[in-house]
Amino acid sequence: MTSTSDFKYDDAAPESADGSVERTLVDLTEPRDGVPFVIDTQPGLERAAEALAAGTGPAGVDAERASGFRYGQRAFLVQIRREGAGTWLIDPEAFSGLEIINESLSGVEWILHAAMQDLPCLAEQGMRPDALFDTELAARLAGLPKVGLAAVVEHFLGLRLAKEHSAADWSKRPLPEPWLRYAALDVEVLDELRDGLTELLEQQGKLDFALEEFEAIRTSPLPGPREDPWRRTSGIHSIRDRRQLATVRALWEERENLAQRRDTAPGKLLPDAAIVAAAKAMPSSVPELLKTHGFAGRAAKPEAPRWVTAIQSAKKLRSLPPLTVPNTAPPPPRFWADRNPEAARRLNTARARVGLAAEKLNMPTENLLQPDTLRRLAWTPPEPITPESVEAALRERGAREWQIRVTSPIITVAFLDPEPLPEKD
Repeated sequence: MTSTSDFKYDDAAPESADGSVERTLVDLTEPRDGVPFVIDTQPGLERAAEALAAGTGPAGVDAERASGFRYGQRAFLVQIRREGAGTWLIDPEAFSGLEIINESLSGVEWILHAAMQDLPCLAEQGMRPDALFDTELAARLAGLPKVGLAAVVEHFLGLRLAKEHSAADWSKRPLPEPWLRYAALDVEVLDELRDGLTELLEQQGKLDFALEEFEAIRTSPLPGPREDPWRRTSGIHSIRDRRQLATVRALWEERENLAQRRDTAPGKLLPDAAIVAAAKAMPSSVPELLKTHGFAGRAAKPEAPRWVTAIQSAKKLRSLPPLTVPNTAPPPPRFWADRNPEAARRLNTARARVGLAAEKLNMPTENLLQPDTLRRLAWTPPEPITPESVEAALRERGAREWQIRVTSPIITVAFLDPEPLPEKD
């Protein structure tokens, strides 16, 4: 098996035009220090904290969840690697929080891949970085064709990283050794990736863009609870009756409460498709429910009375939820030409020119400016349209300062002198 101790980043290796190192891929199958034990005792946690505090440089951090198996998005394993400290695998379920680890990394830059996925569950454990480098976002800004961790590792280091356990049930105890090896390898080369991406972004003149993005992610508030989360039930768009909609809500809420009590993924108790089917059929008894799509099989029988009770409660409601909720977003752009031709001209012109700017910067358009931001601005532009008012409107909608510097002149000119709409066939 190959470990990173067997592979050294070769600065002299030939590079392609996009910064990738041209070499034969090598399978990365073994952590350089071997597979660590899982820390699940207080003395072990204190040793980990001491070692990490004594390390040098940034810390690679990752977390594994079990959202397809357990309720919520909490972390079931936290992986940390730092030069001089080695790799540590920590079981957060064994502790009331990991504040001691957070303290040991005070002032240390954390390297995460797709940080927005892991920062919320790490924050639940009392872990928040003082500085951040997101290798996934950096790869996007650098214009890499693929930005998954395995792809970026191949791109920069010539190493093939296995991802076969990414969807595993990380709540399982004890965790199998192959899973622990996989988890350790996820933080094994984050430091090297950071160095490669930093160098490439510097060459492209985009490192300041990236650092501004990282800080915005680090300091952004954690997402709060969604309003009416039951309205996100898959297939709910096919419901056209308010009583049926109330039934979707009742079934969704009952499923959510049961999933939370049992600490299991809601979809394992009752799939969304079954909720929608029951709302359309409105069965009045257990036998009727069990004939409804999604409720067949012996596993459906034990909880069938629970679902029937929820349906009956919805049938008795006097106050029913509205079929639609107020929405401040503009209509879909396909309707703009008829409803607001001037807005359509603004959007078409600005969108094309912002896209060209993103192409010149070699990054996805959505990383230069969120499409929703441009749509809202085109539908309701500032009055009067000036460079200053456009800058203020972009800033109000959450655009970063670097995005404003690049896009506000483009948008201002496009809004003041939009091109005609294409002729209809």
